Amino acid sequence: MRILIVSDAWMPQVNGVVRTLATTISLLRARGHRVHTITPDQYWSVPMPSYPEIRLALATRRRVAAAIAAFAPEAVHIATEGPLGWLARGWCIRAGLPFTTSFHTRFPDYVQARIGLAPRHVWRVLRRFHGPAANIMVATPRLAEELAVHGLPHTRPWTRGVDLALFRADLAPHPAFADLPRPIALHVGRVAVEKNVEAFLAADWHGSKVVVGDGPALEALQRRFPDAHFLGALHGEALASAYAGADVLAFPSRTDTFGLVMIEALACGTPVAGYPVAGPLDVVGADGRGTQGSPQALVGAVDDDLAAAMVRALHARRSDCAAYGARFSWDRSCDQFLSALAAADPGLPMVA
Repeated sequence: MRILIVSDAWMPQVNGVVRTLATTISLLRARGHRVHTITPDQYWSVPMPSYPEIRLALATRRRVAAAIAAFAPEAVHIATEGPLGWLARGWCIRAGLPFTTSFHTRFPDYVQARIGLAPRHVWRVLRRFHGPAANIMVATPRLAEELAVHGLPHTRPWTRGVDLALFRADLAPHPAFADLPRPIALHVGRVAVEKNVEAFLAADWHGSKVVVGDGPALEALQRRFPDAHFLGALHGEALASAYAGADVLAFPSRTDTFGLVMIEALACGTPVAGYPVAGPLDVVGADGRGTQGSPQALVGAVDDDLAAAMVRALHARRSDCAAYGARFSWDRSCDQFLSALAAADPGLPMVA
C-alpha cells in the first residue's frame, strides 16, 4: 500500500508523537508498504511561539498539493493539527480522497495551561479539523469517549507499544544513580508547564528525585528545586538504564492522551505513579493493577495526592511491572493502524 503520513511533529523533536510515528513507519516499511512523509524538515520553518523546539512549516498549498500528487497515495494519515496537517486535509477534501487523523495531545487543556484560553474555543477548532476525517485514531477507549462527548464519535483504536529489546528489566542502573539516596523517583519527559513537572518536584518525598528531559521550564525549575537531579535528555540505552535504576516513575501530566514513558518504565520493571486522569488510568488503572485483560498484580498507583501514589507504587514488584509492560506490542499497534486505514476506504487492500 502507498501510505502518506503528514505530521507537523517530527525529528529532531523528541516526544511520544515522533517516536510513535517513527516506529510505525519503520514497521510499515518492514511489511512491504511504501511510506512517504510530509514533515517540517522539508520546508522553510519558524519556531512555534512558547515552544521553539517545534518548527512550524512555511509551506504553501501548491507545494503540499504537488508533493501529495507526486506520491499518489492510496491512503493518507494526518497526524497533527498544524500547518501541514491543515494543508493536507484541504487537499484530501478537494480531491475527494478519504483520510484519517489521530489525536495525540489534549490540545484544549494544553492551550489553557499555556495561555489560559477556555477549552471550548479549542474544541471548536478541533471539531472542524477532525470532523471530515474518515476516522480518528486514538490510543485509549477513554479518549474515544471524551472525543465522542465533544462531537467526534468516529474513532478507531491505535494503541502504543514498547521496544522490548531496548526497554527491559535486566539493565544496570544509570551511573548517575549510583550514590543517590533511595528510593529514587524519576520523571521523564519535556520540562514544560503542560507536563506539570513542578507538581512532581514539590511532592513530599524522602529519597531522591531525578528529572530526565529538556524544555523551556528547565532552568527555572533547577533554581527552585536545587536538591533535585536534572540529567537532561537521554536516549536509547541511557534512557532505558534511567528507567531501570529508578524505584518509581512519576507521571504528573494531566494533558497527555497516553504517556509512552509509562509503558517503557514498566517494561524496565519500574512501577508508575500518577494522578487519576486519562493516561495513568489507561495504563496503571484505577486500582494500580493495570488495564490489559484480566486483573494483574500491582504495577503502580494513582491518587489525587501524587506523593501518596508514589509511595504506594513502591509496593509493586519489579517482575510484575516488567511482565505487564511487555504486553504493549508495537506489532499490534501497527495492525491497528493498517486496520484504521482500510476502514477509511473500503477499496483499499487488507494488507498485513
